[in-house]
Order: sequence, then structure tokens, then C-alpha cells
Amino acid sequence: MTATAVEEVAQALLTARRERVPCNAERFATTLVDAAEAYAVQDAVARGLGETFPGHWKSGGPGREQPLTHAALPAAGVWASPAVAADWPFHLRLIEAEVALRLGADVTPAQAEALTQANAPSLIDAMTVSIELVDSRWRQGPQAPPLLKLADLQSHGALVLGDWRPFAPRDWAQQALTVRIGDRPAERFRGTHALGDPAWLLPQWLRHATRGGATVPRGTVVTTGTWCGLLEAQAGDAVDVEFDGIGRASVQL
Repeated sequence: MTATAVEEVAQALLTARRERVPCNAERFATTLVDAAEAYAVQDAVARGLGETFPGHWKSGGPGREQPLTHAALPAAGVWASPAVAADWPFHLRLIEAEVALRLGADVTPAQAEALTQANAPSLIDAMTVSIELVDSRWRQGPQAPPLLKLADLQSHGALVLGDWRPFAPRDWAQQALTVRIGDRPAERFRGTHALGDPAWLLPQWLRHATRGGATVPRGTVVTTGTWCGLLEAQAGDAVDVEFDGIGRASVQL
């Protein structure tokens, strides 16, 4: 791992956050060589923002056969629903409707290493509807190189969380949800999570979160990937997401 490369990208991202002006990804298109360096940038940005061990994460991927990605989320951009985000410095406003899960117990590195998709859900005590607002510190936005997007918290902007309810097994293949954005017609989805089950990612996420030897504390939250793809929104739009039988969340942009 090249410390200079990690520091250069981290400083560019911190400057973009501080000055609220996206930076040019072309300058760093080949700076990072692998995911380990991108995650090191995430860690450096967190230190620069004064973040300690995160209470909120995002994790997910396009399918079970492909590597998942993970990012710890800055606390300042995590809000309870109904949220008002009109003053938040967005460059993009892309919407992902998700389900967030909350740990009901501490998880040590040894426990994380032993987890399977079958037993990991027993660690979850609650779930809620979440809205991830996707944004970028790169001028190129979604077209930035994949490692630079991963370094930029996998293009995370903010997270809105609904009311918590006890976690219980569900028929996720039949899970329905409705997304409303501004004055557009409501969009309906069913069984559209890329992993089939949002809890499927728990072992990989927890191994990543404990990779430095830390224990992930009870109450830590992970949002688990989109059910609606990326939907465009504009400043001034009201966004409302409702998962049948789970709840709803909303944000005013």
C-alpha cells in the first residue's frame, strides 16, 4: 500500500467536503491500485472528520457472486425521519430505498470470523426503513473510477432512518415497497433486493468492520443496499419510502 497515494486522495476528498466543491477524479484516476487502498482512504477521511468508531455503516453489492463493498458513515449525515435536508450541501440527489439492520449484541473479531449467513441474523434485534441519499465528492459523480467511488464512501451523501421495529424473518422475495419522489407517480417494487435477503451481507460486513481488531458494539446500524436502483430527485422534492409491513421514512430535499 502506498501511503502517499492514500493521503493524496484523502486530502482531495476532505477538501471537497470542506469547500463544498467536487474535485476532479481524472487527476487520481490511477492513483489507487486496489480496494485495500480505497478503504485506507475511507479511514483517513474519517480521521480527518474527527470520527471515532462509527455507529452507522452501509454495505451491499450487485449480487451474491460479486464482492460486497462497505463504508462507515459520518454521524452528521444520519437523520431520523421525517428529515429536512434543504440546507445539506448535495451535489447529486440520488435516492436508494433500503432496509437498515441494528445489532443487538457486541461482535468481536473472532465472532465475526465464525459467522455464516445462517446464524448471523440472530445478532440483529431491529430493522427499519432507510433512505440513502447518494452523492459524490467527485465532479464525475457516478462515472468516477470504481476505486475512487469506494474511497468516497461508495458515493454516500446522507442516511434517513425510520422507526425501529423488532427484526423477524420475512419472505423477502415478496417484500413490496413504494417510493414517492416529488410530484412524480409513485413507483412500486417487489422482491428487488440484489442479494435476495438484506441480512445475507452480515458476515462479510462484520468481518470488514472488525478487520482492525475492534469489537463492533451493540446498537451499530448497517443499511443494506437499494431495492429501487438509483432514482433521481431534485432540490425541493419530498421523498417518501414505505416498505409493506416494516414502515416508512421520508425526507424533504
